[in-house]
Amino acid sequence: MEKKEFNLYDVVEMKKPHPCGTNQWKIIRMGMDIRIKCEGCEHSVLLPRKEFTRKIKKILIKHEE
Repeated sequence: MEKKEFNLYDVVEMKKPHPCGTNQWKIIRMGMDIRIKCEGCEHSVLLPRKEFTRKIKKILIKHEE
């Protein structure tokens, strides 16, 4: 399995959609835990890095530095 490279402010797609209906999340904090914010309803979730890397499907939009 490929190693997914993600950075701060990238927009990612998760394996399961959010209850609001959208499946796009923006990474807003990185460290041991990763905070992602739903692009539909602005709800944010804090996940451990290991769990996040397991649940991410693909990177939709790479943030330009």
